[in-house]
Amino acid sequence: MADLEAQLAEQVTAAAAAKRPLRIAGGATKTAILGRAIEGEVLAVGGHSGIVSYQPTELVLTARAGTPLTEIEAALAERGQALSFEPPHFGAGATLGGTLACNLSGPARPWGGSIRDMVLGVRLINGQGERLRFGGQVMKNVAGFDVSRLQAGALGTLGVITEVSLKVLPKPQATMTLVEESSDADAIQTMNRLAGRPWPITGAAWFDHRVHLRLAGEPEAVQAARREMGAMAEGDESFWTELREQRLDFFRGAVPLWRLSVGSTAAPLEKGQATLIDWGGALRWLRGGEAAHRQDQAAKAGGHASLFRGGDRTGEVAHPLPPALVAVHRRLKAALDPAGVLNPGRLYGWL
Repeated sequence: MADLEAQLAEQVTAAAAAKRPLRIAGGATKTAILGRAIEGEVLAVGGHSGIVSYQPTELVLTARAGTPLTEIEAALAERGQALSFEPPHFGAGATLGGTLACNLSGPARPWGGSIRDMVLGVRLINGQGERLRFGGQVMKNVAGFDVSRLQAGALGTLGVITEVSLKVLPKPQATMTLVEESSDADAIQTMNRLAGRPWPITGAAWFDHRVHLRLAGEPEAVQAARREMGAMAEGDESFWTELREQRLDFFRGAVPLWRLSVGSTAAPLEKGQATLIDWGGALRWLRGGEAAHRQDQAAKAGGHASLFRGGDRTGEVAHPLPPALVAVHRRLKAALDPAGVLNPGRLYGWL
C-alpha cells in the first residue's frame, strides 16, 4: 500500500517537456488485449495502491488505481457487498485502474451495469503532469464534461488514473444456474423473451449448443423464477467464472478473437463458425476473420466490432468512428494531453 501520485506526476511532467511517449502499466494483465501495440517509457502505476476509503453503509469505495481487484473484492465480501459489473481479471495482478481504463465488465453487465455506470469520481494526472480531481463520492456531482466516465475505455489516452471512487452493491444472497440444449437462434429468442420477465436474471449466455441462465437475488425470488422456468436443468455455477475469465475452450488457441457489441435480438452472425453469445444476445465473440468483414457484420447488426485479442495489433483494431466523433476525440486529447505523451496510438493510431 503506497501513495506514488507525486512521483508519477513528476515522470509525466518530464516526459511532456521532452515530448517522450509514456506507456502506462498497472498489473500487466491487459497488455495483450484491446487496443494497439505501442512503444514508450513505462509509467508504472501498479505500485500506487491501497483502499483509501470504504463506507459500507453508503455503498461507496475509493481506492488507488494500482489496487488489485482481489483486494477490493475481499474487502467488499467481508461486508456482504460486491462489484456489480463483475469485472474479469485475466490474471492475479488485475488492478482497478486498468479495469476502468479498459471499461471491462463480466456476464452481469446488462443487469448490474458497467464500471462506467458505477464510477462516482476519479483523480488523474493529465498529460502536463497536473494532478486533478473530477466527480466525488455521490451520483449527482457532475457539471460540464463528465471526465470521470470519459476514462472508461479510453485506454489511458486521456489521463493517468490514480484514484477511483465507485458505487458498490449488496451481494446476492442466492444464485442458481439453469441450462438446456438450444440452437444459437433459439437461444437468442429465449434470452430476450426471459429478459422481459420480472425475474432476477444476472447472466444469459449461449455456448456449445447450450443456453445458460443465472438467477441471483433473494432466495425466495430465485426459487420462484426457477419454478417458472420448468424443465431447465440446474448447471454448474463455475461456468460464469470460466466465461468471465475466458478460460472456456472457445477462448483457447492463437486465432484472433473479435468482440462484437450488437443489438440483443440480432440473428446469429455466422453459421457453422465457432461463436459464443453473452450479455443476453448483445455481445458476440467470434474467432478469426478480417477486420473489414467483422466490422461490416457488426454494423449490419446495429453495433461495432473490435479486435480483442491476438491478430495484427500494429494497425487499427477498433471500429472506425464517423468524422464528427473523430473531431471530438481529438479535441479531448488536446485538452487533457496536449503533448500527446500518454499511451499515444493505443486506442487509435491517430489519437
